[in-house]
Amino acid sequence: MTVVLRAFHALLALGFVSAAGGAARAQETGKLFEPVVGQEGRDVVWVPTPEVLVEKMLDLARVTERDFVIDLGAGDGRNVIAAARRGASALGVEYNHDMVTLSQRIAEEEGVADKATFVQGDMYEADISQATVLALFLLPENLSRLAPKFLDLKPGSRIVLNQFAVDGWDADVTERVDGDCGNWCTALLYIVPAKAAGTWRFGKGELVLQQNFQVLTGTLHRNGASTTITGGRLRGDEIAFSIDGTRYAGRVNGDAMHGANGAWTATRIR
Repeated sequence: MTVVLRAFHALLALGFVSAAGGAARAQETGKLFEPVVGQEGRDVVWVPTPEVLVEKMLDLARVTERDFVIDLGAGDGRNVIAAARRGASALGVEYNHDMVTLSQRIAEEEGVADKATFVQGDMYEADISQATVLALFLLPENLSRLAPKFLDLKPGSRIVLNQFAVDGWDADVTERVDGDCGNWCTALLYIVPAKAAGTWRFGKGELVLQQNFQVLTGTLHRNGASTTITGGRLRGDEIAFSIDGTRYAGRVNGDAMHGANGAWTATRIR
């Protein structure tokens, strides 16, 4: 376990005590709900992403008014509200009903309630298929469970994370911020790749590709000989790889690939 992750869990252990006391005091006084760092949730406790890192995450994802941003385990709604301030439509899914109500109130106060929507629900069951951006602060075990749904997003969709990576995947971009960010100063960007794994008819040969997120490995079988590809990589629907020193770059569209101006083509056969 990393030092940061150990610090995270230590912080949460302290937070559980203060959260319980804070919730009890709120019930006794009838005051509006106020979240407390470390309060327990169904799948993850609440630790807010620093505002400076929220903005960095949205910058990395290049969020604009054309995007639909989703946050799973949205907490107090800060990722969603920040995206809405940029003109994007945004949705927060949060299991804690009090957090949902709080987020809705803040969105109204900031004048973005028409862009920022919050629903009470299970983040693992949420429909994220229409998202162009996911902005998340989740633990590695949460991300691993959600990874299959991430892979089903439209190629080119962006996933930005606070601190914790998706196990086994290389981030396309990792950046740190300065300022008031405490232990949470690192943002990671993943660009969802097209699905290129399989066997492709490539000229007079067969190109067999394996894929781990955006990284491709594989072999070209042609005229009784086999050649290993190098430098295979995807960025959304853009694909590039080299065979015997020749670089191939193009796009993946379902079961077809093609280079610029039809310079080369491939068809998936299985």
